[in-house]
Amino acid sequence: MVSTSEKVRQLAPHWAVMCVVMFGLLAVLRSVRGDPSFVESVVLVVAVALGYPTVVRLLGVAPPVWDPE
Repeated sequence: MVSTSEKVRQLAPHWAVMCVVMFGLLAVLRSVRGDPSFVESVVLVVAVALGYPTVVRLLGVAPPVWDPE
């Protein structure tokens, strides 16, 4: 069993990258189309939140805590 502090240590860099990607994509969307609507913003954030783990696993850099036990 992995301790909570170890889980946080493994996941913190991924949380940070996801936040940077989300804010970056929102900035690009804003510069291309103007202010996005709330729904557009939520769709983008959900897409990144659901797609990021898949991409990370495909790249082989997923944290060990994501491995099925």
